[in-house]
Amino acid sequence: MATIVHFDVPADNLERGKKFYEALLGWKFIPVPGMPMPYFLIETNDLKGKKSVGGGMGPRGAPDQRIVNYIGVESVEKYLPKVESLGGKIIMPKTPVPGWGYLAVCQDTEGNTFGLYEEDKKAK
Repeated sequence: MATIVHFDVPADNLERGKKFYEALLGWKFIPVPGMPMPYFLIETNDLKGKKSVGGGMGPRGAPDQRIVNYIGVESVEKYLPKVESLGGKIIMPKTPVPGWGYLAVCQDTEGNTFGLYEEDKKAK
């Protein structure tokens, strides 16, 4: 069954955003070298202290950009037609994240934004 594998938090001020989540939730931020913009991976733990779903934080790309949950699927390309056939919309088509995989951003029938993510270390 597909599940949330990553969340992405946009920030107007990365340092302010990092300080907020570090102090509030104890999240750890790790800089990702080689990205075209500043980007931090986020490490989280569940209530028992075990490693949990991770995320990322980068600069807000648009004024209306919000937190997006990415759902892991075996093939983004296979899921995009399903999104549309069920009444959803494709906001951003399949896009490579070099060395990580592929993602797409969609909108469900209720206007909620979500992402699809396919892991593939060979993505270019």
